[in-house]
Amino acid sequence: MKKALLISCGSLSLGLGIIGIILPLLPTTPFLLLSAACYAKSSERLYNWLLENKYFGSYIKNYRAGKGIPLKVKITAVSVLWLSLSFTIFFVIPLVAVKLMLAVIGSYFTWFILKQKTLKKHAF
Repeated sequence: MKKALLISCGSLSLGLGIIGIILPLLPTTPFLLLSAACYAKSSERLYNWLLENKYFGSYIKNYRAGKGIPLKVKITAVSVLWLSLSFTIFFVIPLVAVKLMLAVIGSYFTWFILKQKTLKKHAF
């Protein structure tokens, strides 16, 4: 059951990462990293396929090698994060405690994304 769930999550994340290549609103690298993490814990075959893929492998390999994340990806990821969180905080969630919790979570992920090394030249 766990393996199937991880493969499903990895595949969904991969799909969102592929859409992110086309749509500038979705960040590609975080979805590919999530996909790689899910596949690494569930399917060695899918994990190796993802790492060796000529389109997606470079995103994951650059991150794992400590080369970083492209600046465009960082900007997009933080922008999409705060656009969606702001909409949720101001228009969806009525409870102040939940709004504060979302703001704290958003702040943490913003810090995490921005502290990652910036890849100088994106090879895609």
